[in-house]
Amino acid sequence: MRLILFFLLLFTLSTYSQNNYPQDYFAPPLEVPLVLAGTFAELRSNHFHSGLDIKTQQREGLKVLASADGFVSRIKVSHYGYGKALYITHPNGYTTVYAHLQKFSPEIEAYVKKQQYTKESFEIELFPKAGDLLVTKGNIVAYSGNTGGSAGPHLHFEIRDKNEHPINPMLFGINVKDSTPPFVKAVYAYPIEKHSHVNHSNSKQKLRLIPLQNGDYTVENIEAYGKIGIGIITNDRQDYAPNKNGVDNIQTFFNGSKSYELDFSSFSFDETKHLNRLIDYQHYKEEKERIQKLFNDENPLSILKPSFNNGYLNIKDSTSSIFKIKINDYKNNPSWIALEIKGVKNDSIKPEAKKITPYLIKTDQTTNLKEGKFSVDIYKDTFYDDFYMDFEVHNDTLILHDDILPVKKNISISYDVSNFSDTDKSKLYIANLLGYSKYPAYINSSLKGDLLIGRAKNLGTYALALDTIPPTISSKNVRDKQWISNYRFFKIKIDDTPSGISNYRATVNGKWILMEYDYKTKTLTHDFNDGIVTDTKNNLKLIVTDNVGNSSTFEILFYRK
Repeated sequence: MRLILFFLLLFTLSTYSQNNYPQDYFAPPLEVPLVLAGTFAELRSNHFHSGLDIKTQQREGLKVLASADGFVSRIKVSHYGYGKALYITHPNGYTTVYAHLQKFSPEIEAYVKKQQYTKESFEIELFPKAGDLLVTKGNIVAYSGNTGGSAGPHLHFEIRDKNEHPINPMLFGINVKDSTPPFVKAVYAYPIEKHSHVNHSNSKQKLRLIPLQNGDYTVENIEAYGKIGIGIITNDRQDYAPNKNGVDNIQTFFNGSKSYELDFSSFSFDETKHLNRLIDYQHYKEEKERIQKLFNDENPLSILKPSFNNGYLNIKDSTSSIFKIKINDYKNNPSWIALEIKGVKNDSIKPEAKKITPYLIKTDQTTNLKEGKFSVDIYKDTFYDDFYMDFEVHNDTLILHDDILPVKKNISISYDVSNFSDTDKSKLYIANLLGYSKYPAYINSSLKGDLLIGRAKNLGTYALALDTIPPTISSKNVRDKQWISNYRFFKIKIDDTPSGISNYRATVNGKWILMEYDYKTKTLTHDFNDGIVTDTKNNLKLIVTDNVGNSSTFEILFYRK
């Protein structure tokens, strides 16, 4: 009996040590069954996903409920990113986040709009005092929407600790049905050193993946030698949804001993950019697939747990080894991959040729590159590894390598515009030429004297661009001199193709009015329920400005009773 009690206690302590988060404190934020479009720490563009994307049945306006008692500690409304977002701080020290909202509850909506009209700005960030907006668990705090960078109606839900580190909400008992093990799409092997090789090649190799009837996988046997690394493409699916989501944990075992672990339970926003080091960034940019490296090449991510030899495999001649990969989703549905490696040394294999240019970029140094009218400043610790950069200037176009290496810091690109007239100088910007058509995408640019300076977030091709075309403005639902007494909303479409919209300002009879901007539909919307428009005869004036200062003015007369 004592032995049974001992093992029960051991099991309880073990379970608690693995998950010491409160299990019944937070309730689901929606009344509908929880079906996910995105999971926690899922691999996204330049970042890990910081919460759960909960489906809202392809519609907006579902009630969003406070997950626990607390107070609204932050409200942010932005054109991009989270769109309309609400932050609730709870007595236990955690904060829940609700994003891409359509609107807030009436009390919170009135609080926000009052500040928007005071500051005359749609975009706003507020930090209410602890007693200003108290909420009770289960109360309506907002309605689900599709604002900001959302690709479709859903609720983005987070739980953060006191240090603002996001934690997987499922660790707190937020339950989502999942009986399907992770899916593996591909396995790759990387010769790491110049004398390493896999299947008689010093280049990355895609291995033949063989699905088994029990849901696991094996890989066709390979021959290798030296220091190698393994990478996989994997995702998970929950029940009731076809979405390809992120996994929860990956472990590797070399000849029976654990060699590597990735744990996606929590991370900090400061480190999320290092996702681009975790994946094979060049493969992602070229093939639009994310290969997760199962080796740690000096990546500072905290989700990488201490490992043997940083997950690298040292394969010796005339040996036989077994390498296994275990992939778990949050519900501990596992998928296993088994790979047999035969050590065969081949001295005739030539190392993969490395391109050498006159421009060696060293990670521990600041580098300035200059040619023609272009000057490029690359600051210390911008890249992870030293490399030879392709750097060319052709008239007004700069080739700054291919976008195949992850960048940690902005790169400064400046262009001498002293030969341009003052009028043209103000309309110039630095553009990143994207895709096959070399579409000129605006990057943040500013004029300082005769230098036009842009901040580049990635390598690639850049060019000097000129925008003299003002934004376009057109009414979507109201004609000039129209009676609109029964209208709830006034909608206007705005657009600017060359450099993009920077700001806008709308007034009615000289008084500022709130217009919400949805960049996805290029629509400005005013809600007459704000009560600002009270006259019968009304003159709307809208001024829209693009990123280089071109502006357009739109005026229309309308009537309301």
